[in-house]
Amino acid sequence: MRRLAERRREVAEWRELEKRVADVSELITLAEGDAQLEQEIGSEVEKLAAHLDELELETVFKSEYDERNAILAIHAGAGGTESQDWAEILMRMYLRWAERRGYKAEILDVSPGEEAGIKSVVVGISGSYACGYLKSEHGVHRLVRLSPFDADHARHTSFALVEVMPEAEEDVDIALKPDDLKVEVFRSSGPGGQHMQKTSSAVRLTHLPSGMAVTCQSERSQHQNKEIALKILRSRLLETELEKKAEERARLKGKRISAEWGSQIRSYVLHPYKMVKDHRTDYQTSNPEAVLDGELDDFITAYLRSKLGEE
Repeated sequence: MRRLAERRREVAEWRELEKRVADVSELITLAEGDAQLEQEIGSEVEKLAAHLDELELETVFKSEYDERNAILAIHAGAGGTESQDWAEILMRMYLRWAERRGYKAEILDVSPGEEAGIKSVVVGISGSYACGYLKSEHGVHRLVRLSPFDADHARHTSFALVEVMPEAEEDVDIALKPDDLKVEVFRSSGPGGQHMQKTSSAVRLTHLPSGMAVTCQSERSQHQNKEIALKILRSRLLETELEKKAEERARLKGKRISAEWGSQIRSYVLHPYKMVKDHRTDYQTSNPEAVLDGELDDFITAYLRSKLGEE
């Protein structure tokens, strides 16, 4: 039913675009000598062209998982407060990006830093092709800036890892047997008020066959934390399975398989000059403030276009 609804949405979007193009064509025949109407038509044509580009870009999405909601995880790298602050900046960037696109974003779990920032966060992002668009963000993100936490204002380089996983469908993609799960409960740590500190509401799930563990402690209810942990665990197991299949396909095709997990994909330089550069596509901009405020579409588009024609 979900796939049927998505197909209907796609058809409706193309038909709506077709109707708008027909309307503009009629207006063009009436606009001769009317400067104001010609200006309005020009503005509408630009909007139509942008919408067409976006629809054409969706043809890159070949995987059945591209159209799904995404689970986005951000992990601060080594470097303490610097990297933890960078992880929080990235979290805000993706939340703003989701807001700009009209997607729903929900923080599923977060581990606060000791002084500032966050050690890690898991965000659920819901919307059409959320996973397909966000897969361009998977990898290591590097920040160069004058440190706000250094009394000498020295230049620091910080790293954070971004993971993007498709949201797994319960008991369809990944079937979890109760005997395969080890469930542990404990008291939540970090900020959160008296209740979170005094009750055993935090949950740690360990998938015994793979050894993969997921912890969730952001909700007050143990039941809610368990449900969120199950959701994240299913998505992690699905992503691991997809990575294995991708490596096998690459091996059969004779392609080089990199042993490095999460290679550096993008640099954000705030000092001594301003630049954001994607190292896979060489796309760059001199306006990092806009990028960190959620204007990521140009980087995502450049990445997706670089994948056009790939099998």
